[in-house]
This record gives sequence, structure tokens and C-alpha cells, in this order.
Amino acid sequence: MIYTVTCNPSLDYRMELGQLKPGETNRADAVGLLAGGKGLNVSVVLHHLGMETTALGFVAGFVGDEIELCMEKSGCHCRFIHLEDGCSRINVKLRGTDKTTELNAPGPDISAAAQDELLRQLTEMVPGDVLILAGSVPPSMPKTVYANWMERLRDAGLDIIVDATGDTLLQALPHRPFLVKPNHHELGDLFGVKIESREDAAAYGKKLLEQGARNVLVSMSSQGAVLCTEDGQVLVQDAASGTVVNDVGAGDSMIAGFMTGWMQTHDYSKALHLGAAAGAASAFSENLATMEEIQAVQKILPLPQKMQ
Repeated sequence: MIYTVTCNPSLDYRMELGQLKPGETNRADAVGLLAGGKGLNVSVVLHHLGMETTALGFVAGFVGDEIELCMEKSGCHCRFIHLEDGCSRINVKLRGTDKTTELNAPGPDISAAAQDELLRQLTEMVPGDVLILAGSVPPSMPKTVYANWMERLRDAGLDIIVDATGDTLLQALPHRPFLVKPNHHELGDLFGVKIESREDAAAYGKKLLEQGARNVLVSMSSQGAVLCTEDGQVLVQDAASGTVVNDVGAGDSMIAGFMTGWMQTHDYSKALHLGAAAGAASAFSENLATMEEIQAVQKILPLPQKMQ
């Protein structure tokens, strides 16, 4: 079973506008309502790819109920912890003809009791399970929470993936995550540099290996992706050709595709290829990519190559 954890999920209210005019009344041409959050996105794409997955995390109030309903409608299993106080956040995405404006709200406070309950859920996982910790940590939780959980689970026989930024990611590295997936901007921020080439990505990805990560997957937008593996390989994947429609969730889709490929083949090259196809397919789609959309991209996507 693949479990995803999203500590601060949202209900994303998307509005399509011809042109956003600040200070005036704007009328939407179309609207949509989706569950949002990195771990939730991963679970949805995993489900599309035929993998068994359960979404964990915290929800609150009527918005939390709607988030859970959206996930259930998508076919995903959920075991959310319902908070007694507060309300899950609603994020508004205003998409005009040339750009998207996002209005992101804060989430509810996560009580100590609720945090303990999530840890109890995690300790029920069994050897061979996969745990994906994705997204930011709410202010009411310690920034070390991913590292703390990994310490508690170190003898559980799990593969743990961490998709986080800054100190939250760095503190998790000594606990040997199976995979971390920064994009090239996030990787550069960790070291105070600008990642401009695949060679840069490989060099600094290897530094994360030295700090404890077992595998490092760096997404690089139009430059594709670079994978540094625990067995010493550096694989490069060209980007897919296509028109980007909505890149929200593309990185999450890449994780879902990579882990699906890895669990099915235990081949890093095949995992990277499927991950890149899933990420691109979601970017080329209005919503998170379906199996058919991912397979269509995979057929035309060049295979990864070893960096010389």
C-alpha cells in the first residue's frame, strides 16, 4: 500500500476569466472545485495508474467534508483525521488569458492530539509499505515533524518519499528517505546557488545523496529531469513536447509515476520515464492526468540516458 500524507489540504476553487481586472467586478466564464494539496494529488494520479493508495492528513469543518467527498469521488481511499476546531482552507485560482493569480488561505491549527493520532496511523504501516510525505507543514506543527516521524519509523521497513523544501527537507535527509524530489529552483535554494544546467542539478543532487537521501529526482521544467541514484547512476530525461495548460500538480504526478514505475519494475530508468510522462501529461491537461493521457505521452517520450 502507498500512503500519502497532506498536513494542510485545501479545496481549490478555480475560476476561468478572460482577463483579470483588479479593482473591478470580474465575471468568470467557468468554475471548478477540486481537492488540493501535494499528497492528495499524488494519491489521485497513483489511483489513475492502478496503484493501491490511501490518503492521510487533517481536515476540518464543512470544507474538510467537501475535500473528503472530492477524494472519494475520484476513487481514492481516505483516512483523514477530522479536527474538532477550525476549518480547512479554500484556495482561489484565478486563471486569465495570460497568467494565473492564486489566493492561498491559511489552514486550521493542528492539535497535539490530532498529531498523535496521525503518528498512530503511521505506526500501523507494515514492512513493504510506501509513505509519501508531501507539502508544507502548518505553523501549528514543528518544522521537524517529517524528521520526527521518520525517526519513529526507522525500523518499520518502509520506503519513505519526502517532497518538501528548505529546512523541512534538510532535516529529513539524515533519516535516509528513499526519494526526494526538489525542482531545480528548490535545489538551488538549499545551497544558495542557481541551478542552470543538468550538470549543476547532478552535482548538487549528489550533495543530497551525501547528506542521506537514497535517490534524488530533480525536475527542471523545459530541461526535463535528472535522477541521481543510490547505486551511482545519473540519468537524464528529456522533456516531453506539448503545450502546458495547467502545471499545478505536475511535480506530484511525477512522483506518482516514478513510484509506480519503480514498484512495478525496480528499474530506475523505467521509473524515471513513467514519472516524466505522468508529470508532462498533467501539465498538458486541465486536471491531473488519466492513465490514457500518461500512456500517450510515454509513447512519444524519449527514454532516459546516462549522463556522460
